[in-house]
Amino acid sequence: MFRNLGAYLEALRARGELARVSEPVSAELEVTALADRAFKTGGPALLFENLPGKDFPLAIGLFGTPERTAFALGVGRLEELAERVERLLALAPEPGLRGAVALLPKLKELRGLFPRRVKRAPVQEVVRTGEAVDLARLPVQKCWPKDGGPFVTLPQVITRDPETGELNVGMYRMQVVGRDRTLMHWQLHKTGRRHFEKARALGRRLPVAVALGGDPVLTYAATAPLPELPGISEYHLAGFLRGRPVELARGRTVDLPVPAEAEFVLEGYVDPAEPLEVEGPFGDHTGFYTQEERYPVFHVTALTHRRGAVYPSTIVGVPPMEDAWLIEASERLFLPAAKTVLPELVDYHMPPEGVAHNWVNLSVRKRYPGQGLKSAYALLGLGQMMFAKMLVVLDGDVPVKPGFGAFLAAVANLLPGRDTLVLKGPLDVLDHAPREVGFGGKLILDGTRKLPAEGGPPPPPATPGPVAHPGIRRQAAWPGVLALTLEKTHPRQARRLAREVLAQEGASGTRLLLLTDDRVDPGDPERLMWLLLANLDPARDAWVEETPFGPVLGLDGTTKLPEEGARPWPEVAELPAEVWERVAPLLRRYLGEGG
Repeated sequence: MFRNLGAYLEALRARGELARVSEPVSAELEVTALADRAFKTGGPALLFENLPGKDFPLAIGLFGTPERTAFALGVGRLEELAERVERLLALAPEPGLRGAVALLPKLKELRGLFPRRVKRAPVQEVVRTGEAVDLARLPVQKCWPKDGGPFVTLPQVITRDPETGELNVGMYRMQVVGRDRTLMHWQLHKTGRRHFEKARALGRRLPVAVALGGDPVLTYAATAPLPELPGISEYHLAGFLRGRPVELARGRTVDLPVPAEAEFVLEGYVDPAEPLEVEGPFGDHTGFYTQEERYPVFHVTALTHRRGAVYPSTIVGVPPMEDAWLIEASERLFLPAAKTVLPELVDYHMPPEGVAHNWVNLSVRKRYPGQGLKSAYALLGLGQMMFAKMLVVLDGDVPVKPGFGAFLAAVANLLPGRDTLVLKGPLDVLDHAPREVGFGGKLILDGTRKLPAEGGPPPPPATPGPVAHPGIRRQAAWPGVLALTLEKTHPRQARRLAREVLAQEGASGTRLLLLTDDRVDPGDPERLMWLLLANLDPARDAWVEETPFGPVLGLDGTTKLPEEGARPWPEVAELPAEVWERVAPLLRRYLGEGG
């Protein structure tokens, strides 16, 4: 593993996975362009050494590929994370003395579990307090043109529960709004938000520390959906993964532990008695801008950093981005625990185009009628899986990835209406599609092989042929699936178009009809599914259409208008042509001819 970010960057350089960019590049939009292209092409991590007006270099793409993410987490491939946890769960193979003796050689798995306190910390080599704090000197990115300002995107936000004293380390974006002030994006369901609300009820300030950098395992741990267990924090998870304790020092102005080997630490407080302030917009991991909303103010009382510090950053937006590989790491890490709750579970996967919460494929060992649906219900009850919008259930011998291949395998085994189900429940608060924030429809597709009691298997699906309609812009088809794009101009346009198209002979093989705006090529299934699911609220936008050729499940992933009960619809986060033109020479130099 890596003692700190500098050691990790040197290891990436030795592997040929780090590009040092010496030319001037602006932290406003230009870093985004190079990083976005690198993420989407499997390019190297980037170290920007010349950021005009800034005092520190910026590193981005630390987790930019699945292989790099595995390297950052100390394994050869992400699947090994599940294997490590499985070994941990099997630590005591039997009770009694023999079991204790067998346990001894396995204790190495736990040797780093508990953090270690240190008195001297490299991250406190330079300490700035009071008027000396100036966040404008950090290369905090403005990632997308309509962002409300620069955002810290890779923070490890450290708080204590004001009642229990339990520590939490989470990753919450932070908009810089002043020399020593940021906003803290504590969403409704997040632990940091709960600590804030408890501090409000107690009438006291909440101390906060924000670490940047350190061993990349620390950054990952801040993103992990760790179950809340007494006495266990993300530092215990990081220590388990790295095989040695995380070294923590006491903050200079807050009574909180901070990673000794971090690059920067921002110390301060949030005062619940203060009014919330407007944050955003922000080009988010959904690929769309999250709209303005009010969040608490974080006051920075101290900025500490190591000499020669490097500012770590990331961007999110239209997938795939590097957050997809952090999500996959969590998939692998928590799979063994999920299996203890759901024994029939073989595997699961959240495809990048589903931006984590929009799409989950799961495979199960099916023994009885209805077990596919039962498994989907159970998965919805596991922690942050409650936010899943579409769950696709497969038999245990069907691979859950790549995502679209699994989706087609499921379609082959389902009949719309009989094997499809729309529910309601909590959704991610960043999901713009439902009528209400954080609450809307969920879609279950039971793509397991059907037993006689379930009606038996459907006939093999055929690939729909071409269909004609003046409203159609482009179309694509796969066995059982027809995808159409259209220019949305009036309410309920997609459903009317669907009814007319599905009466045509060319649509006779259709089981699922996918409808989206004409901003994606329907022949690109990853982009198609991203836009479809982002704009879909199954409670409003999924229906079964009876046709001369059998039932069809329609999914309307077009932009929704106010007359359709929609909230204000966000724009897609994208860069203007002039930014791409400015960075074109750098794209050629560092990411290959033509970028």
